[in-house]
Amino acid sequence: MLSADLAGKRLELLREVVPNLRRVAIMGNIGNPFAVLELGEVQAAAAKLGLEVDTLEIRSAQDIAPAFEVLKTGADALYVCIDALTNANRIRINILAAGARLPTMHGYRDYVEAGGLMSYGANIANQFRRSADYVEKILRGAKPGEIPVEQPTKFDFIVNLTTAQALGLSLSSTLLARADEVIE
Repeated sequence: MLSADLAGKRLELLREVVPNLRRVAIMGNIGNPFAVLELGEVQAAAAKLGLEVDTLEIRSAQDIAPAFEVLKTGADALYVCIDALTNANRIRINILAAGARLPTMHGYRDYVEAGGLMSYGANIANQFRRSADYVEKILRGAKPGEIPVEQPTKFDFIVNLTTAQALGLSLSSTLLARADEVIE
């Protein structure tokens, strides 16, 4: 899914929406190795962009609300790492972020449909279609170990204009034109 590899692009988009971005909070489930990998990539990308970082380490749903207490130190935005835990609690995370007046960046459109500001990531529907092609090849006799691994080729940039307005953010027409979908 290249989620960790997209960390830099996501932070660049976040910086475009929040021009005075100097400090970003990163929420990730440290019980998931893939989320830990993404956390590291976001931290490295933030360092390259000269951003300060607050890492919000969670392991369960009960850790989410207390993690937001750390944000009172002055984070300008929230980056949420992709994970089943954050996905299951996306509405709660977005409500808490809105209450803290924090723009959010996510990896999937589901988070934006649930009130997040924006997402950039692999198109899930396209990934499922590609998976069906793999199944067809296997059913026709191909050996799974001999089928090359494919990287995602279609990515979606989704923006929630309602959330932007609620946060008092003015999104440029060029940013909105680049979005694959604008939720109003």
